[in-house]
Amino acid sequence: MVQELKLTQEWDKVFPKDERVDHEKATFHNRYGIALACDVYRPKHAEGSLPAIAVCGPFGAVKEQSSGLYAQEMAARGFLAIAFDPSFTGESGGLPRYVASPDINTEDFSAAVDYLSCREDVDPERIAIIGICGWGGMALNAAAMDTRIRATVASTMYDMTRVNAKGYFDAQDSEEARYEIKKALNAQRTADYREGRYELGGGVVDPLPDDAPFFVKDYYDYYKTKRGYHVRSLNSNGGWNKTSALSFINMPILSYSKEIRSAVLLVHGEKAHSCYFSRDAFAAMTEGSKYSDNKELLIIPGAVHTDLYDRLDVIPFDRICAFFRRAFAKA
Repeated sequence: MVQELKLTQEWDKVFPKDERVDHEKATFHNRYGIALACDVYRPKHAEGSLPAIAVCGPFGAVKEQSSGLYAQEMAARGFLAIAFDPSFTGESGGLPRYVASPDINTEDFSAAVDYLSCREDVDPERIAIIGICGWGGMALNAAAMDTRIRATVASTMYDMTRVNAKGYFDAQDSEEARYEIKKALNAQRTADYREGRYELGGGVVDPLPDDAPFFVKDYYDYYKTKRGYHVRSLNSNGGWNKTSALSFINMPILSYSKEIRSAVLLVHGEKAHSCYFSRDAFAAMTEGSKYSDNKELLIIPGAVHTDLYDRLDVIPFDRICAFFRRAFAKA
């Protein structure tokens, strides 16, 4: 039995509604039986079977934030698009709450493809995905596994397995550093079991310390202000379960990215602290690969990480739209 979800019906997004687009709430489920909540965005007066896109991210966000904005913008350009909450978060089901999993969260993308493939108003041969921030890495992992995905965009991407196992800029890439992290997280497992609850890791730091690095200030400016705050967002509030990091340390997600045959576009800001994730992922996908001709890396001059969350003057939606149309034409 799949859990029945109670979905908020009022417009509670952090971005305004586009009157060119119809909106409705829907649910689907993944192969673990977890019910997932999504917003469906459809161009007004559209007829026939449409190309479709599933959008998720950033890591620790909800569909009322960046992913919903992306989905609505793509619908305004002629696509049927859904923005969904990952398992255990937002309005989606799954217990315990606030768990992240490289396996289940990759599966969430494929479950979205299941759902879109079975809609009468979607062309199942023209389905693509967009992953933002940490879900950019999940999207690439899904593209390496799911041959139904015709094209993938990863925007301002994080590889969450790499950053958990090696630290930012790989500064903690040593057996000893990983051992100490795992030791602390496994002690937390014992404490969680004893207490009968799961300790949260905390969302974006608040109040913001004066000496916070720029990327922390960047996150604060989005998640903790009117610009992007949402009551269901993990990053805006209490964060993930601390022990979620364990599976990310032990399970690299991009091992087979070189085998992705479908089209991929990586979009990143030149000034983003995270830009190395996209540069390295692009190199890993293309160097010595038989499938490099349909892979693209687009660096946005002057942009920082969260500029690609919501800045309509920075996010290259027209370029993304053209990329998908080319990919669908060649599929």
